[in-house]
Amino acid sequence: MRPTQPLYRRLRRLALTTKQVNGGYYKGTGSGSMGRHTKHGDYVIEWHKVRTYVVPQQLKDFKLTPFVTRNMEPLKGNFEGDKKGGLSGQRYLDRWKRENGVD
Repeated sequence: MRPTQPLYRRLRRLALTTKQVNGGYYKGTGSGSMGRHTKHGDYVIEWHKVRTYVVPQQLKDFKLTPFVTRNMEPLKGNFEGDKKGGLSGQRYLDRWKRENGVD
């Protein structure tokens, strides 16, 4: 069974998949390698391959804005009466039982 002509035109506009082409086509993720593996199983970073992003010098006059506002203050957790603070497993279990019911 073959697709109709209008449907076939739409299919040709989509990105290729590995099933549509002959062997040797590897789509990848676009991440690229930033180093190499050694024969001992280590990974050596090759710094000439590492991506660097240049930040503009004058950010106050820069026309593009970030996705996060610059006016937001960092939120602090309130962990009174807990010695471990936010890392306490008991605090997590108490919240889970409060929201989901007793196990």
